[in-house]
Amino acid sequence: MARAELLGAGTAEDPWILKTPPGSTEYQMYRDDSADPAALVCQVGSTKLSYDLRALDDLHAMLKEHGDWMPLGAADEQKDAAEGSVEAWARSEDNPLGGWYGLRKGYRGRFAMYVPTLLEALGRAEVTHDPRNNKMRAL
Repeated sequence: MARAELLGAGTAEDPWILKTPPGSTEYQMYRDDSADPAALVCQVGSTKLSYDLRALDDLHAMLKEHGDWMPLGAADEQKDAAEGSVEAWARSEDNPLGGWYGLRKGYRGRFAMYVPTLLEALGRAEVTHDPRNNKMRAL
């Protein structure tokens, strides 16, 4: 497994350049500390998604507690997330936010497609990079 490389400063002017876990799609992410709440903005082509910035620390803490590999289970907001997956956790009323980490209604899903690679590039997690059914664990 090749660890994601972090290119860019993580600002709107110099975003991080990342690839989805299968390596099929390149996207950009950056922190927006001026947003309320502070956000992690993800630009995929012409689509802009945003997630609560707390997601990075909360996901890492959950994975540490989980202690083993966890399936990503990425899914659009309109589709159900696989039980026991990172995507399901990012929507669960039992997570630290008490619900969705996605901030923009209609675009709150796909958390497990975009956030895990950033956590990996930051050196806080390991992500598999297979064509399908990827998983992650905390470092």
